[in-house]
Amino acid sequence: MKIIIAILIFSIIVLFHELGHFLLAKKAGIRVNEFSIGLGPTVVGFTKGETKYSIKLLPFGGACMMEGEDEASTAEDSFQSKSVLARISVVAAGPIFNFIMAFLVGVILVACTGYDKPYVPKLVEGYPAKEAGLQEGDLIKKLNFKRIHLYREVSIYTFFHSDEPIDIVYERDGKSYETTVTPRYDEESGRYLFGFQGVGKKEKGNVIKTLQYGVYEVKYWIYSTLESLKMLVTGRVGLNDLSGPVGIVKGVSDTYEAGASVGWFSVFTGMLNWLILLSANLGVMNLLPLPALDGGRLVFLIIEGIRGKKVDPEKEGMFHFIGICLLMALMVLVMFNDIRRLF
Repeated sequence: MKIIIAILIFSIIVLFHELGHFLLAKKAGIRVNEFSIGLGPTVVGFTKGETKYSIKLLPFGGACMMEGEDEASTAEDSFQSKSVLARISVVAAGPIFNFIMAFLVGVILVACTGYDKPYVPKLVEGYPAKEAGLQEGDLIKKLNFKRIHLYREVSIYTFFHSDEPIDIVYERDGKSYETTVTPRYDEESGRYLFGFQGVGKKEKGNVIKTLQYGVYEVKYWIYSTLESLKMLVTGRVGLNDLSGPVGIVKGVSDTYEAGASVGWFSVFTGMLNWLILLSANLGVMNLLPLPALDGGRLVFLIIEGIRGKKVDPEKEGMFHFIGICLLMALMVLVMFNDIRRLF
C-alpha cells in the first residue's frame, strides 16, 4: 500500500507539471503530439484529436511532447513558430503549476491541522537564546532580514545558519524588541545550539488565514530547497547526501508507517506534507538555468528575446543533449546512493 501511495504522489506531481505545459501549449495553438506520465515503454494509451495520451512503465517523470520543440518543423502549429513570449509561457507553466499545486495542497493541510505561529517554545537554561533576553511565548517576527511566519521557519533558518550570530526581532505584549543571539558550540551533540526547545503550537484561523498560511507553507519549502542547493554548491553537503526516487519512496514509506501507528488522519496529513515538499522542490529545480531543464530552455528564450533572433538550434540542441547525459549520470549516482543506504 505504501509503495502504491508513493507512486501516486510522484504521478500526481508530474501530472500537474506536464499539465501546465499542455494547457499553455494548447492556448498558444501549439500541437501536442504526446502527453505521457512515466518513462519507458507505453503500458496503455489512446489518441484523441492530434494528441496521444499514454501511461509509461516507469512511474517517474513524464512528457508533453510538442511539435517542433526539439526538432525542425515548418508546421504552423509548431513550438518554434510561436512568439518568444508564447514559448516562455509554455516552458514556465510546468514549474508554475507545481507551485500552484503546492499552494492548493498547503491550503488543505492548514485547514486540516492549522498553522504553527512562531512563538518561542521552551528555552534551555544557560544557552544563548535565553541569555539574549528571549522568553517563552515571544512572537518572532524576523531573523536577520528574513520575515518569519511559521515556527518551522525558525528551526530551518537556525539550522542553515547554525554557526553565525542572528539578529532577532520579536514581539512581547504588543511591543517590538530586538536582540542578537550567537550560537554556542555544544561538545556533547557536536553542533552549534541556540537554545530553542520544542515545536510551535498549532492554531486555526478563518478562510483568509488559511489561504495566507497556505502561501507560507509553499514559501517555507521553496526556501528550504534553495538553502539546500546553496549547501550543495558551497560544499557543505556532497553528492552522496542527495536522495532520488528510491530515497523518496523510502521516506514516504517511513512517514506512512509512523502515521499508521497513530491513525489514518496522520497518514493523510503526512502524505500532504510530502506532496507540498516534492511539488515545490520540482518547481524550484526545474527553474534552475541548467541544460535539459525548463530553466535552461528559458535562458535561451530570454537571450532570443533580447537579441531579436533565435540561437543556433544545433548549438542549443547540443547544450541540452549534454545536459540530459549529465542529468542521467547524476540520477544513476543518486539511485546508487539510495540503494546503498537501504542496506
